[in-house]
Amino acid sequence: NHMKKLLLISTIVALVGCFTQAGEGTPKEYYNKSCAKCHGEDGKGQTKMGQKLEAKDYTNAKVQDALTYENAFKSISKGLKDKDGKTLMKPSDSNELSNTQIKELIEYIRTFKK
Repeated sequence: NHMKKLLLISTIVALVGCFTQAGEGTPKEYYNKSCAKCHGEDGKGQTKMGQKLEAKDYTNAKVQDALTYENAFKSISKGLKDKDGKTLMKPSDSNELSNTQIKELIEYIRTFKK
């Protein structure tokens, strides 16, 4: 169970790592520019990098149900490391994303749920 949470958080953190150069725009634009490289434009995580990082499938209802707002926000804002301290996803740069933009990104990620 702890490993599942870690993998879920790593997926979110990978989103943020990609998100650091997003700049202004809609949550979808942020996601596509900065997150889709790992998580895929469809949210399934089946990109080459997403498969390497074991990105979660955000279209899966169970994955979405396990994705708490608090964990998602923390992962995006603080980043994520694995148990060995290796960075899986860099934190967002506070100069790039406001708290409101992070909240909007999380809501956008929620739209992938089938």
